[in-house]
Amino acid sequence: MPEQMNFNIGADEKKLRIDKCIALRLGEDYSRTYVKYLLDNGLAKVNDNDVKPSYHVVEGDTVSVDLVQEEREQSAEPENIPLDILYEDEAIIVINKPVGLVVHPGAGNKDGTMVNALLFHCGTLPHSDDELKPGIVHRLDKDTSGVIIVAKNDKALRSLSKQFRDRTVKKEYITIVKGRIELDNCLVDQPLARHEGDRRKMCVDAERGKEARSIYHTLRRFKKFTFLRIITETGRTHQIRVHMQFIRHSIIGDLRYGGPPFGMDRQALHAAKLEITHPVTRERMCFTAPMPDDIKRVLDKAEKEEKE
Repeated sequence: MPEQMNFNIGADEKKLRIDKCIALRLGEDYSRTYVKYLLDNGLAKVNDNDVKPSYHVVEGDTVSVDLVQEEREQSAEPENIPLDILYEDEAIIVINKPVGLVVHPGAGNKDGTMVNALLFHCGTLPHSDDELKPGIVHRLDKDTSGVIIVAKNDKALRSLSKQFRDRTVKKEYITIVKGRIELDNCLVDQPLARHEGDRRKMCVDAERGKEARSIYHTLRRFKKFTFLRIITETGRTHQIRVHMQFIRHSIIGDLRYGGPPFGMDRQALHAAKLEITHPVTRERMCFTAPMPDDIKRVLDKAEKEEKE
């Protein structure tokens, strides 16, 4: 991340709060608290003027951000943060991750993460290659909700890591995308790479990209959008979000990838189901997380409009 970031507000960003704009530009690894700190301390300006986090931007505004270079945390610390635990035993713990909870500490998120909460709840977690990611074998974006599994000991960490690496884990999501999709089922097989012009984004790239495969199943069509179930055969960063943008059906609420709000203030993406082989018993286990209220409200509203 450069020490300074400068950008102009585009048409798709106008009327958003400045803290939301900066957070979108910085990416999920930076917290809203960090963005507020920048604004409160005059490190982020609009048209060379200090503004409050609640300032609503105008198309053409020039934004400059001086990024404070934070020292890297050597290890995560326990914090008493509530967790929605779906399942737990001596080897694994399965969480229904809420919207807004970052999985592990990183730049702009020294604390307040799921890892901090797990360290408080479990006492210890197995060490991984990164001291800030103990027990972590996969992740969800900050604003993606749903099922996530964490290893509680070394054996479980090795087993789950291998399952994700060998793609024997089954991951299923639900999402709402803009527009009506006419196909009932479809495989999106498009390689993904880091966006060359914006490192916070991914893009389809046939030359530089790594294999990425998503299979969608249409659950319900509405006038303005479609409700989908998606199974991912690979686990690339932002995979579903980019694949949906590629087929011109961006996820609603996903402003980063062109999705309209439609009543959502985050991408309407939920990890609904996760199936793994238990590291100890070798039993095949399936965990599910209930549909979150914000996605349910959009679907209920659409259902009501269909009947009018």
